[in-house]
Amino acid sequence: MMATGQNKYSLFPVNSNSNALAIRPLMFFPEEEKMNRNCIFRISLILIAFLFTCILAIGSSGFAEEKAAVTVETDTSHYLIGANDLLNIFVWKETDLTQDVTVMVDGRIAFPMIGEVMAKGLTVMQLKDIITEKLKNFISNPEVTVIVRESRSRMIYTIGKVNTPGPYQMQPDMTVLQALSTAGGFTEWAGTKAIMIVRRDKNKEVMFRFNYEDFISGKDLKQNIVLEPNDTIVVP
Repeated sequence: MMATGQNKYSLFPVNSNSNALAIRPLMFFPEEEKMNRNCIFRISLILIAFLFTCILAIGSSGFAEEKAAVTVETDTSHYLIGANDLLNIFVWKETDLTQDVTVMVDGRIAFPMIGEVMAKGLTVMQLKDIITEKLKNFISNPEVTVIVRESRSRMIYTIGKVNTPGPYQMQPDMTVLQALSTAGGFTEWAGTKAIMIVRRDKNKEVMFRFNYEDFISGKDLKQNIVLEPNDTIVVP
Protein backbone atom coordinates (compact mmCIF):
# COMPACT_ATOMS: atom_id res chain seq x y z
CA MET A 1 0.00 0.00 0.00
CA MET A 2 1.09 3.61 -0.63
CA ALA A 3 2.08 5.47 2.51
CA THR A 4 0.03 8.45 3.67
CA GLY A 5 1.38 11.81 2.55
CA GLN A 6 2.99 10.46 -0.65
CA ASN A 7 1.84 10.99 -4.24
CA LYS A 8 1.98 8.20 -6.80
CA TYR A 9 3.85 10.39 -9.27
CA SER A 10 6.16 12.29 -6.94
CA LEU A 11 9.19 11.45 -4.85
CA PHE A 12 8.40 14.29 -2.48
CA PRO A 13 5.87 14.30 0.38
CA VAL A 14 2.55 15.93 -0.28
CA ASN A 15 0.23 17.19 2.38
CA SER A 16 -2.87 15.07 2.08
CA ASN A 17 -4.94 17.89 3.55
CA SER A 18 -3.88 20.34 0.81
CA ASN A 19 -5.27 20.63 -2.70
CA ALA A 20 -2.04 22.19 -4.01
CA LEU A 21 -0.09 20.32 -6.66
CA ALA A 22 3.34 19.10 -5.78
CA ILE A 23 6.07 20.75 -7.89
CA ARG A 24 9.44 19.05 -8.16
CA PRO A 25 12.23 21.55 -7.59
CA LEU A 26 14.85 21.98 -10.34
CA MET A 27 18.02 20.26 -9.27
CA PHE A 28 21.43 19.63 -10.94
CA PHE A 29 23.64 16.84 -9.79
CA PRO A 30 27.44 17.17 -10.12
CA GLU A 31 27.58 14.71 -13.02
CA GLU A 32 24.89 16.59 -14.94
CA GLU A 33 26.58 19.96 -14.37
CA LYS A 34 29.88 18.59 -15.66
CA MET A 35 28.19 17.22 -18.79
CA ASN A 36 26.50 20.58 -19.43
CA ARG A 37 29.79 22.42 -19.12
CA ASN A 38 31.49 20.01 -21.54
CA CYS A 39 28.65 20.44 -24.02
CA ILE A 40 28.86 24.24 -23.87
CA PHE A 41 32.64 24.09 -24.29
CA ARG A 42 32.35 21.89 -27.38
CA ILE A 43 29.69 24.13 -28.94
CA SER A 44 31.93 27.16 -28.34
CA LEU A 45 34.85 25.47 -30.09
CA ILE A 46 32.65 24.62 -33.08
CA LEU A 47 31.42 28.22 -33.35
CA ILE A 48 34.96 29.60 -33.13
CA ALA A 49 36.16 27.20 -35.83
CA PHE A 50 33.21 28.16 -38.06
CA LEU A 51 33.89 31.90 -37.67
CA PHE A 52 37.59 31.38 -38.37
CA THR A 53 36.74 29.46 -41.57
CA CYS A 54 34.42 32.26 -42.72
CA ILE A 55 37.11 34.88 -42.14
CA LEU A 56 39.63 32.85 -44.17
CA ALA A 57 37.11 32.41 -47.01
CA ILE A 58 36.38 36.15 -47.15
CA GLY A 59 40.08 36.96 -47.12
CA SER A 60 40.82 34.49 -49.91
CA SER A 61 37.97 35.89 -52.01
CA GLY A 62 39.27 39.43 -51.57
CA PHE A 63 42.79 38.36 -52.54
CA ALA A 64 41.48 36.58 -55.65
CA GLU A 65 39.51 39.66 -56.69
CA GLU A 66 42.53 41.89 -56.11
CA LYS A 67 44.73 39.53 -58.13
CA ALA A 68 42.19 39.43 -60.96
CA ALA A 69 42.01 43.21 -61.00
CA VAL A 70 45.78 43.46 -61.25
CA THR A 71 45.79 40.92 -64.09
CA VAL A 72 43.18 42.86 -66.06
CA GLU A 73 45.10 46.08 -65.59
CA THR A 74 48.31 44.43 -66.78
CA ASP A 75 46.66 42.98 -69.86
CA THR A 76 45.10 46.35 -70.73
CA SER A 77 48.41 48.17 -70.33
CA HIS A 78 49.90 46.03 -73.15
CA TYR A 79 46.78 46.09 -75.34
CA LEU A 80 47.18 47.89 -78.66
CA ILE A 81 44.19 50.05 -79.50
CA GLY A 82 42.48 49.32 -82.81
CA ALA A 83 39.69 50.62 -85.03
CA ASN A 84 36.16 50.47 -83.54
CA ASP A 85 37.45 50.03 -79.97
CA LEU A 86 35.36 51.87 -77.38
CA LEU A 87 37.53 53.93 -75.02
CA ASN A 88 36.69 55.84 -71.86
CA ILE A 89 38.72 58.99 -71.34
CA PHE A 90 38.50 60.47 -67.85
CA VAL A 91 39.83 63.95 -67.03
CA TRP A 92 39.86 64.70 -63.31
CA LYS A 93 37.60 67.61 -62.30
CA GLU A 94 36.58 68.11 -65.94
CA THR A 95 33.19 66.46 -66.32
CA ASP A 96 32.62 67.99 -69.77
CA LEU A 97 35.74 66.28 -71.07
CA THR A 98 35.14 62.89 -69.46
CA GLN A 99 33.43 60.70 -72.07
CA ASP A 100 33.37 57.50 -74.13
CA VAL A 101 34.89 57.72 -77.60
CA THR A 102 34.99 55.22 -80.44
CA VAL A 103 38.14 54.78 -82.50
CA MET A 104 37.30 55.63 -86.09
CA VAL A 105 38.10 53.38 -89.04
CA ASP A 106 41.24 55.39 -89.81
CA GLY A 107 42.45 54.83 -86.25
CA ARG A 108 41.82 58.34 -84.92
CA ILE A 109 39.64 59.65 -82.11
CA ALA A 110 37.97 63.05 -81.87
CA PHE A 111 38.31 64.78 -78.50
CA PRO A 112 37.15 68.21 -77.31
CA MET A 113 39.69 71.06 -77.37
CA ILE A 114 42.50 69.01 -78.91
CA GLY A 115 40.73 67.73 -82.02
CA GLU A 116 41.68 64.43 -83.67
CA VAL A 117 44.38 62.16 -82.23
CA MET A 118 45.82 58.97 -83.73
CA ALA A 119 45.04 56.14 -81.28
CA LYS A 120 45.44 53.00 -83.39
CA GLY A 121 48.53 50.98 -82.48
CA LEU A 122 49.03 52.78 -79.15
CA THR A 123 48.65 51.43 -75.62
CA VAL A 124 46.29 53.21 -73.25
CA MET A 125 49.29 54.67 -71.40
CA GLN A 126 50.76 56.09 -74.60
CA LEU A 127 47.42 57.62 -75.60
CA LYS A 128 47.00 59.04 -72.09
CA ASP A 129 50.38 60.78 -72.31
CA ILE A 130 49.53 62.31 -75.72
CA ILE A 131 46.13 63.62 -74.53
CA THR A 132 47.65 64.95 -71.31
CA GLU A 133 50.35 66.85 -73.19
CA LYS A 134 47.86 68.41 -75.63
CA LEU A 135 45.44 69.42 -72.85
CA LYS A 136 48.20 71.35 -71.07
CA ASN A 137 47.57 74.12 -73.60
CA PHE A 138 44.06 74.55 -72.16
CA ILE A 139 44.06 73.10 -68.61
CA SER A 140 46.53 73.47 -65.75
CA ASN A 141 48.05 70.11 -64.75
CA PRO A 142 45.45 67.83 -66.39
CA GLU A 143 45.13 64.32 -64.95
CA VAL A 144 43.95 61.89 -67.61
CA THR A 145 42.98 58.21 -67.44
CA VAL A 146 42.26 56.06 -70.51
CA ILE A 147 40.71 52.60 -70.40
CA VAL A 148 39.45 50.20 -73.05
CA ARG A 149 35.75 49.82 -72.30
CA GLU A 150 35.08 47.41 -75.18
CA SER A 151 37.58 45.69 -77.45
CA ARG A 152 35.90 45.75 -80.85
CA SER A 153 38.95 45.66 -83.08
CA ARG A 154 40.16 42.21 -82.09
CA MET A 155 37.63 39.81 -83.59
CA ILE A 156 37.61 36.12 -84.46
CA TYR A 157 35.07 34.35 -86.67
CA THR A 158 33.39 30.94 -86.50
CA ILE A 159 31.52 29.34 -89.38
CA GLY A 160 30.13 25.91 -90.16
CA LYS A 161 28.59 23.38 -87.82
CA VAL A 162 28.67 25.26 -84.51
CA ASN A 163 25.55 26.27 -82.64
CA THR A 164 26.05 30.04 -82.87
CA PRO A 165 28.40 30.89 -85.75
CA GLY A 166 29.51 34.45 -86.30
CA PRO A 167 32.05 37.07 -85.17
CA TYR A 168 33.17 37.25 -81.55
CA GLN A 169 35.30 39.64 -79.59
CA MET A 170 38.68 38.06 -79.02
CA GLN A 171 39.70 37.60 -75.40
CA PRO A 172 43.35 37.75 -74.26
CA ASP A 173 45.22 34.53 -75.15
CA MET A 174 42.05 32.97 -76.58
CA THR A 175 42.57 29.42 -77.87
CA VAL A 176 40.75 27.37 -80.50
CA LEU A 177 38.93 25.37 -77.84
CA GLN A 178 37.79 28.53 -76.04
CA ALA A 179 36.52 30.00 -79.30
CA LEU A 180 34.54 26.83 -80.04
CA SER A 181 33.03 27.03 -76.58
CA THR A 182 32.09 30.68 -77.15
CA ALA A 183 30.35 29.63 -80.36
CA GLY A 184 28.16 27.21 -78.41
CA GLY A 185 29.91 23.98 -79.29
CA PHE A 186 29.21 21.65 -82.19
CA THR A 187 25.99 20.79 -83.90
CA GLU A 188 25.02 17.22 -84.75
CA TRP A 189 27.19 15.59 -87.44
CA ALA A 190 29.93 18.19 -87.11
CA GLY A 191 33.27 17.11 -88.53
CA THR A 192 35.17 17.48 -85.27
CA LYS A 193 38.25 15.71 -86.65
CA ALA A 194 38.81 18.16 -89.50
CA ILE A 195 38.43 21.65 -87.99
CA MET A 196 40.41 24.35 -89.80
CA ILE A 197 41.78 27.70 -88.60
CA VAL A 198 42.32 30.15 -91.46
CA ARG A 199 44.72 33.06 -90.85
CA ARG A 200 45.65 35.95 -93.12
CA ASP A 201 49.41 36.51 -92.97
CA LYS A 202 51.17 38.99 -95.26
CA ASN A 203 48.61 38.83 -98.05
CA LYS A 204 48.42 35.05 -98.02
CA GLU A 205 46.25 32.57 -96.17
CA VAL A 206 47.76 30.11 -93.73
CA MET A 207 45.76 27.11 -92.54
CA PHE A 208 46.03 25.19 -89.25
CA ARG A 209 44.17 22.00 -88.43
CA PHE A 210 42.49 21.05 -85.16
CA ASN A 211 41.34 17.51 -84.38
CA TYR A 212 38.96 17.84 -81.45
CA GLU A 213 38.73 14.08 -80.86
CA ASP A 214 42.52 13.75 -80.61
CA PHE A 215 42.77 16.74 -78.32
CA ILE A 216 40.23 15.53 -75.76
CA SER A 217 42.01 12.16 -75.83
CA GLY A 218 45.24 13.86 -74.80
CA LYS A 219 46.92 13.61 -78.20
CA ASP A 220 48.71 16.49 -79.93
CA LEU A 221 47.79 19.15 -77.37
CA LYS A 222 49.87 21.75 -79.21
CA GLN A 223 47.20 22.02 -81.91
CA ASN A 224 45.08 24.11 -79.52
CA ILE A 225 46.87 27.26 -80.68
CA VAL A 226 46.39 30.81 -79.41
CA LEU A 227 44.30 32.72 -81.92
CA GLU A 228 45.20 35.99 -83.57
CA PRO A 229 42.85 38.82 -84.58
CA ASN A 230 40.70 38.02 -87.62
CA ASP A 231 41.33 34.25 -87.45
CA THR A 232 38.46 32.20 -88.87
CA ILE A 233 37.51 28.79 -87.44
CA VAL A 234 35.77 26.47 -89.92
CA VAL A 235 33.90 23.41 -88.63
CA PRO A 236 32.84 21.20 -91.60
